[in-house]
Amino acid sequence: MATDRLTLRLWCMEDVAPFVALNADPAVTEFLPGPLTPEQALSFFAAQNAMYVQHGCCYFAAELTSTGELAGFVGLKYQDVSLPFAPCHEVGWRLASRHWGKGLATEGARAVLRFGFGELRLSEIVSFTVADNLRSRRVMERLGMVRDPGLDFAHPALPADHRLSRHVLYRLPKAAFGAA
Repeated sequence: MATDRLTLRLWCMEDVAPFVALNADPAVTEFLPGPLTPEQALSFFAAQNAMYVQHGCCYFAAELTSTGELAGFVGLKYQDVSLPFAPCHEVGWRLASRHWGKGLATEGARAVLRFGFGELRLSEIVSFTVADNLRSRRVMERLGMVRDPGLDFAHPALPADHRLSRHVLYRLPKAAFGAA
């Protein structure tokens, strides 16, 4: 899948070093549990590539078309974990901080939303983040997503009192995306 500036593709071994590096940036991991080891990156890649085979979508490696540099990821993730709104498909992104503020997350997310609603025939796509992650929430709003405060939740992978546990949910039905 491609946009004007991004190529969204499956993960490969060459992505390990740049992905570990972008996840070592404290600005990137401000709302994440922490940096990743190379082994964790490989596990993430394998899980995403397997998800693509099983569900037709995943968090794709996002590379700059002009240079081939790995900028991060953008994609759709099938979620069937213990969330009050699961099963669902979640649009998500993570970019190296040097690529923030350029509209790449929004550009990539719009492409995967088109893919999800068109090719996968989804009726709704969600997104969620830590309540304090205003940058990601602004991207969600630019995409036309609307917060559903009744379904905000404590992330099941974290202790309820963890500083990153509280998450906000945004939703986008297919009809609203087509109208945007």
